[in-house]
Amino acid sequence: MSEALPPPEVLPLTDDALLGGRLRLLQPARGHRAGHDALLLAASVPASARHVVDLGAGVGAAGLAVAVRLPAARLHLVELDPATAALARRNAERQQPDLSARVAVVEADIAMLARPGGPAAPGPRAADAVLMNPPFNDPARHRISPSDRRALAHMTPDNALEDWVRAGERLLAPGGRLILIHRPEALDIILATLTGRFGAVTIRPVHGRPEAPAIRVLVGAVKGRRTPPALLPGLLLADGEGQPTPQAEAVLREGAGLA
Repeated sequence: MSEALPPPEVLPLTDDALLGGRLRLLQPARGHRAGHDALLLAASVPASARHVVDLGAGVGAAGLAVAVRLPAARLHLVELDPATAALARRNAERQQPDLSARVAVVEADIAMLARPGGPAAPGPRAADAVLMNPPFNDPARHRISPSDRRALAHMTPDNALEDWVRAGERLLAPGGRLILIHRPEALDIILATLTGRFGAVTIRPVHGRPEAPAIRVLVGAVKGRRTPPALLPGLLLADGEGQPTPQAEAVLREGAGLA
């Protein structure tokens, strides 16, 4: 077991502006940092969502981006690490306007959510959207980071995705939507994990440059549906000159939705 991570007051922090300044985040200067993945995930939440749960919320980037875009939505941000959860709370409180009335941060293991002995909220079958940015890298196949916090954010066995999806299934109401962002090479594992629990799967590849392979996939799925999967048009982040595309600018700077 790794040593306890240091509390936020002793971490060197940066104060970063996202969504063109509409969202400000305090986050550690070193280790895992919020970026495009969190904003793409937030943009994939349907505009109709009213109760959203962000699993593995980190400092709150994805969940708070949803709160900024959807002013009628309530959110639970679930984070295992107490120091990181404390930063998520601070980030909710420092937005303009203060989002803490609509955003609750829960320190919990996702395996205990919506189960006896777990936290009282978020409760079972109460959410209409659950989003997740699971750790991407299997420690059996990647060098583990020397930073405890970075390792916690990036490293988990590939088969642990089952725990994340099961948690999402427990939390979602029938017809609720699960949304995740992951590596393209994990797509076979993702689809296998969703089978039998979710249907109407949508897959949107994300490309960094024209003609380049996808660097991420955004996957959505509906609880209890059996509709076959659909491949959506890809999202291109930058053109051949390295400049952001209009669609990427709309999502990453202006807070537009993808759903």
